[in-house]
Amino acid sequence: MQQTADVTEELARRVVAAAGEALDVALTPEQALVQASPREGVDYQANLAMSLGKRLGRPPREVAALIAGALELGGIADPPEVAGPGFLNFALRREWLEDRTAALLGDPRLGVPETPAPRRIALDYSSPNVAKEMHVGHLRTTVIGDALARLLRFAGHEVLPHNHLGDWGTPFGMLIEHLLDAPAEQRAIADLDTFYREARRKFDSDEAFATRSRNRVVLLQRGDEETLAVWRELVAESTRHFDEVYALLEISLTGKDIYGESFYNPYLAAVVDDLERAGLTEISDGAVCVFPEGFRNREGDRLPLIVRKRDGGYGYAATDLATVRYWTAERGATDLLYVVGTPQAQHFAMVFAVCRAAGWLTGHAEHIGFGTVLGADGKTMRTRAGDTVKLADLLTEAVKQAAEVVAERSDLDAAGQAGVARAVGIGAVKYADLSGDRERDYVFAWDRMLAKEGNTSVYLQYAHARTQSILRKADGVPDGTDITLDMPAERTLALKLLSFGEALKATTNGYAPHKLCTYLYETAVIFSRFFEECPVLKASSPELRASRLRLTSLTSQTLALGLSLLGIEAPERL
Repeated sequence: MQQTADVTEELARRVVAAAGEALDVALTPEQALVQASPREGVDYQANLAMSLGKRLGRPPREVAALIAGALELGGIADPPEVAGPGFLNFALRREWLEDRTAALLGDPRLGVPETPAPRRIALDYSSPNVAKEMHVGHLRTTVIGDALARLLRFAGHEVLPHNHLGDWGTPFGMLIEHLLDAPAEQRAIADLDTFYREARRKFDSDEAFATRSRNRVVLLQRGDEETLAVWRELVAESTRHFDEVYALLEISLTGKDIYGESFYNPYLAAVVDDLERAGLTEISDGAVCVFPEGFRNREGDRLPLIVRKRDGGYGYAATDLATVRYWTAERGATDLLYVVGTPQAQHFAMVFAVCRAAGWLTGHAEHIGFGTVLGADGKTMRTRAGDTVKLADLLTEAVKQAAEVVAERSDLDAAGQAGVARAVGIGAVKYADLSGDRERDYVFAWDRMLAKEGNTSVYLQYAHARTQSILRKADGVPDGTDITLDMPAERTLALKLLSFGEALKATTNGYAPHKLCTYLYETAVIFSRFFEECPVLKASSPELRASRLRLTSLTSQTLALGLSLLGIEAPERL
């Protein structure tokens, strides 16, 4: 069998083979239901006998005993114990565990193989609006999307990121007209939000301006060169602002990843034509609509996707349909992922249903929803004045507060502390967003996210810096690969390090970054216990010292790699 660091997968394959031989059943490794066990003296447990017994009409303990008798463990574990109603309990053999842990040394992927079936995944995230500053509401889609992009690439998939900017539509008439009202030498936009509010105020209070704005929309849609030039100016200024925020957050999105609403304009007419030819459209109140099967409101009325409005303009649903059509038909994406707030779940379900009915979507498409960032009052986070919180201001404050935390314990010079404060502050914001179930709301609280204890990025960064400090004091890791696991704390740490691949698989398959966060936190806690119970630098023999330094090095590598896959830095010194 192919060697892998994934102990669960290794045991599952062997359990499935034994079940096939003993009971003549075909199972997948997932159906073996192998998982790590918290019970003392038991490392892993297989729970398949209960469901298999029901399926075969046989007592689960009898099924478990037959599987145990046919198991070929190849030195991985002692013969399993049949416990309870039919659990198979495994205790890994120390020699095998030592060898498998040693095999991780020098492996930059820590025993995690790339997928044998890579996918071409179009990933939609961030997607701010032109002429508005990014606010705290953009934090989640940007941070979650970037983490998923990193995780999927590490797994071996091809990721096609696309930043669906809101860069088209009716508001641009008033924005362009407002900019044109200013003398050419005064056209610099110092504050995007202020500029937008001023344009909106004029639109609402000045009918002549509103009329000119509506006419300007028509000119924009017709491709008037003067209007397009000003529109490009607005887009460029907004993009510069977005890039500054992305640089602060260390987000990998670039200009080549921008596919704004304007990009899909040339496709909209064809989208509607295709839907009409397929017999999927209906006229409702003068608008061209599609009513996907199975979507109704509380009154039982069918819910429409409006693809062309009664005035001839296209609904935003038409753009979303064009997006699916473009990424599948023209870019060959096998999977489509949209990292957008949970309230949009029904909209995307309807879009996907229409695209499947039209034949544009045959592969996997999923809306990756997320909850809201709340203030201390449990409401959507806002400034004291009631405005949305600008993301750039939030990140600047994060670095400032982190600098105070770092200064309490750091022996770095001013320049070193500034770099670390940036890593700690930005990391704290990102980790607070990623460490909880993404579908839930969370309360933004500086004291909690910058805490040095508990499940925070600061705790993980300090744990990583501690491992690096130990390795510096030891002048590095001695040559060789021998690892000894005599002490329970050593064994527990080795088991945790070997389950890194399992954590990544659960994280990536479920688009659930919080699972990796939990794993990294548990690893840091286990290492702390190991360091307390197992002297490293003052071990009783050179061989034991070398073994424990190797475990320390593997822990350091695991924490650094895990944090990097979340988009968070792991400084070597704090």
